[in-house]
Amino acid sequence: MIFDFLDHGLPLVALKEQRRDLIVSLLDRTGPISKETIAEIAAIQQAISALEAVIVDLDAEMGIVSPSDDLSARSRH
Repeated sequence: MIFDFLDHGLPLVALKEQRRDLIVSLLDRTGPISKETIAEIAAIQQAISALEAVIVDLDAEMGIVSPSDDLSARSRH
């Protein structure tokens, strides 16, 4: 079954793509990673986590069940 992800118009996908691009750019890197790069990745990750929490709250207000909620409910029965 395919689940449509409702992001409520928030930039979640763009942030995940930005994080992925930063990580991919580090793959062939030699030497230490700058503190600025680490801080940028961490900030993007925090923003992603915050947006995911907001989306869960919005979904709960709208009565939408996420795929992970649906699966965890099934495993309890």
